[in-house]
Amino acid sequence: MATTFPNAQKARASYIGLSIIAQSFATCATRSSSSGQFFRSDFSNQPFTGSYEAGQPTTGPLGEAPILGAPRLTPKVLKQHLDQFVVGQERAKKVLSVAVYNHYQRIQELQRREEEEEQRLQQRLRRDKSDAHPLEDEFPGHQESIPIAPEQQGLGAAPIFDPSPLTLEKANILLLGPSGVGKTLMAKTLARVLAVPFSMSDCTPFTQAGYIGEDAQVCVERLLAAANYDVVAAEQGIICLDEVDKIAAAKTAHGKDVSGEGVQQALLKIIEGTTLHIQAKQERAAPSRSVTGLDPSGSTGSPIYGGKYASSGPTSASGSGGSSSGSSKGETYSIRTDNILFIFTGAFIGLNKMILNRVSKGSIGFGSPIRSSSSLSSDNPDMTLSVKPGSEESKIFEKHLPFFTPSSPDQLAHYNPLDLVEPSDLQTYGMIPELVGRIPITTALSALDEEALVRVLTEPRNSLVRQYEHMFQLSGVELRFTSGSLREIAKSSLGMGTGARGLRTCVERLLGEAMFEAPGSSIKHILITEAVAQRKQAPIYLARGQQHRFHAMFAAEEEEWVARMRQSTGEETSEDRDGDLGSFEEYREKSKAAGVM
Repeated sequence: MATTFPNAQKARASYIGLSIIAQSFATCATRSSSSGQFFRSDFSNQPFTGSYEAGQPTTGPLGEAPILGAPRLTPKVLKQHLDQFVVGQERAKKVLSVAVYNHYQRIQELQRREEEEEQRLQQRLRRDKSDAHPLEDEFPGHQESIPIAPEQQGLGAAPIFDPSPLTLEKANILLLGPSGVGKTLMAKTLARVLAVPFSMSDCTPFTQAGYIGEDAQVCVERLLAAANYDVVAAEQGIICLDEVDKIAAAKTAHGKDVSGEGVQQALLKIIEGTTLHIQAKQERAAPSRSVTGLDPSGSTGSPIYGGKYASSGPTSASGSGGSSSGSSKGETYSIRTDNILFIFTGAFIGLNKMILNRVSKGSIGFGSPIRSSSSLSSDNPDMTLSVKPGSEESKIFEKHLPFFTPSSPDQLAHYNPLDLVEPSDLQTYGMIPELVGRIPITTALSALDEEALVRVLTEPRNSLVRQYEHMFQLSGVELRFTSGSLREIAKSSLGMGTGARGLRTCVERLLGEAMFEAPGSSIKHILITEAVAQRKQAPIYLARGQQHRFHAMFAAEEEEWVARMRQSTGEETSEDRDGDLGSFEEYREKSKAAGVM
């Protein structure tokens, strides 16, 4: 009995433990089935199932989530903002939005790597401090008596270990297109919403170092000034170089081309990535500058800087400069251009003819496609080409087009010759191959037709119609444009060949007399009709109290314009389809035009 007593005690203890565990599981099942909730005490007796390490990648359902969380700035958001100011140019807006978004992603990744490196350094310092040997602290340079991890002596040379992370290189972008299609406007529009420093420079005055003009590094100096002389912020900015086609190599019989190939050679290292030493003398009002898109206090909703922009004032990068902003010698700043995004814009007049000559090469002989004379028409060299689907010209364009475009067999396909641009075409134009190779993304903007010019007058947030209506409203005068007058203004601007910039010229000519007569007079309403736009009559002036007549005249003009458009397109009028219903719809349109509904 004495030998079996301990076994009986063990068996009894095991039975009691199993009964307690079974009772706890029964209680948990009862709670979960009755109320559908779990309590902390239900899991108090269970062991840990895992651990969390701050430096390790996240596991579980959130393992595939992005490291930096949901992005606040996406290409779709940027394109939606550009749609409010630029009409058309869908592909160019998509390409530019993606390029800017990728620039944001690169900056965020670089900042994350810097933070991780700083954390590793601090962790290494804490570990070395805690594991330090007394003799090592008392006698620096003391060798360890027993090597903890002796080196393994193997055969042959040890492999080279490179701990550098993956390098995300930038992709510069080139915007091609005729004058007045929105290249500069898109860059300026993004400059207002970006939380990174942005500067725009014109390539026309650029010359080689040592000649009269501006050096190529002036663009980086302007970016530094836009960043309030913050070197860290300037190294993550965006530079837009306008009129880049003006620095194409010129074929001169005598003399030296100081503003062509020499400037391109100077831009090579700046675009690729180098360290520039810029000596800039700040103005007295320099500390009060603010980066585009920031308030004077320095706060911003930037997805990069976490809502706060680092504006710590000027920091001298070398000891040669003075310490005060008002010093006569100025300070020297060292700026690396590796992470600066460059956006190039240019008209490249005549490049479309070079592209068409390359594409249509070999069109001589029996059975070869013959290029039509409309392809190289000299009157509209920048307009898109309308090609019948399935034709030989359509097949040539589809063969050389670098992207996919859906086409309908019942409608004419519109092609922009600049969409077929290749690096060889830019080299033929006068750009050196080294510079062309550093600009991997190229997108073309199409010329604006009559319908697009009408949309430019009315749709953008800063449209010309809204500007002039507000300008007259400041003097207490109501201004209205009919649809026919807008169409005539677009036709006049289309003949000027300056794109959307010609619209302001036409409107200024049309409203010059009205802007002189209306302020300070009894005129309260001005109506611009199609006849006024055609210079057949003067603008219609109405005084106070004639508001109903003003809206009635506007509704009559719009009704006449709609009827004329229906007749031109061959559509039946609403009265011919349904008499009573057509009368009601016509009454509703008139009421809306007159401002009653």
